[in-house]
Amino acid sequence: MRRTKATKLYGWDILLKGAFWRGPLIGKNLGHFFKAAASEGHELGLHAWDHYRWQTHIESMEGEEIRRQLVQGVDVVQECTGTSPVCSAAPAWRTTEQTLLEKAKFPFRYNSDCRGTSIFYPVVEGKTLSQPQIPTTLPTFDEVLGREGVDEENYNEYLISLMKPESLNVLTIHAEVEGISCLGLFQGFLQQLRRQEGHLVPLGELLPLGDQISGAAIGRQRVKGREGWLSVQQGDREGK
Repeated sequence: MRRTKATKLYGWDILLKGAFWRGPLIGKNLGHFFKAAASEGHELGLHAWDHYRWQTHIESMEGEEIRRQLVQGVDVVQECTGTSPVCSAAPAWRTTEQTLLEKAKFPFRYNSDCRGTSIFYPVVEGKTLSQPQIPTTLPTFDEVLGREGVDEENYNEYLISLMKPESLNVLTIHAEVEGISCLGLFQGFLQQLRRQEGHLVPLGELLPLGDQISGAAIGRQRVKGREGWLSVQQGDREGK
């Protein structure tokens, strides 16, 4: 919080929502943005019905509550856009084996619930699930700002230096940061990336053929610059 000057980055209103008072129904209040994104060809995915509760209590949630959270979120996306989300991404990169089993009951084309290095099928209780994971591979703005000499002046150069043509490069951005308080910085990032002949694609376009995807377990790990544990891809292995 101190390192990233979170009150300036997010604002007190956003920081306290869900923790000290009920958060707004963003999907219903701003549904026209979802509809516009869908009409422009963007993939629509489910992030969370209740971000705070998921991030704080997912470890203790039973299957029924996890399913209820997913159903409520899917229903709002359908109500706003007339279409179902094609994918999902767990809040704060926190997922559990029970979560993966519950998500497998929904028609998600893929999920992005963890950190990792390659696209994989998650292995749960010795069995390989059918929904691939496309993990986040790059650090977020708030994880690196103020660490190891990285500031707003050199952040874009630092981030682009981490991207490799031969690797999976997946960046998570936040609407409150790259979309509001750091919009100019993010626009600069896009311009620099294009000057270096980089381009952005929907995550779904990165999916290879199913027989080219290996299985891997998902464990828990701490990541520098972020509080608490995150779900992280473990070593690739063949699932059964």
